[in-house]
Amino acid sequence: MRRLILITLFSLGFTFASAQTWEAGGFLGSSGYMGDINPVKPLKFTDLAFGAQIKRNFDGYWSAKLGFMQGKVQGNDAESSNSYQRDRNLNFYSPISELSLQVEFNLFKYLAGDIYGYGTRRASPYLFMGVAAFSFNPLTQYNGDEIELIAVQTEAVTYKNNAISVPYGAGVKYNIKGNFNLIGEIGYRTAFTDYLDDISGRYPDFTVVSPKSPITQQLSDRSVIPKIGIPGNQRGDFRPRDTYMFAGISLTYTFVPIKCPTF
Repeated sequence: MRRLILITLFSLGFTFASAQTWEAGGFLGSSGYMGDINPVKPLKFTDLAFGAQIKRNFDGYWSAKLGFMQGKVQGNDAESSNSYQRDRNLNFYSPISELSLQVEFNLFKYLAGDIYGYGTRRASPYLFMGVAAFSFNPLTQYNGDEIELIAVQTEAVTYKNNAISVPYGAGVKYNIKGNFNLIGEIGYRTAFTDYLDDISGRYPDFTVVSPKSPITQQLSDRSVIPKIGIPGNQRGDFRPRDTYMFAGISLTYTFVPIKCPTF
């Protein structure tokens, strides 16, 4: 009996030790945005994005990932099919830098480098969710110059260029060979700010509020004919949060420890 117990404990300990692995790799793909300029197109990816990740795989189902992403988002009313937006004539572009902590759940048992033969799949879809901190800086071109909109205060509102977001999405993992993984993923980030695009509420009344800079009024209302920037009129879509997203592929390597447990 004692021998059986020792063999069982040894087997369980060896399984637990080998099942936990570290994984690291890079990401290449595209970034996009949804908000006051793009309210209805969740698959509108516009710019190059890249990143890196380090992951702790606890078993064949659960993982925790620390990731960094860098991309760019943009929007332009002039390209909209909506006549009001074309008349409004606002635009922006912004870099995005994100640091996130995410939890992944594999729908099938998946663990790359399964040299011990625990019956994991070679491929598995997965879901993820987490929390992130990100920075942004909405910019625009005006008379040939690049303008930082956060400093101009087009809605007479002061806001920060960093915020928290909630990442969520899905993907598919595929074990190419041995310890190498190819991962395809699409993920959305609900941002706790509505100023990713520098648009949120109403046109301000500059007879009451002093413009922040000489070009504040010109950039607040960029409509031509007819002018629609009447003080108090709707400027944004009044939804409280913007969204940004990433989609692409990752190539990662899983570090599989080869060690025996200690008792």
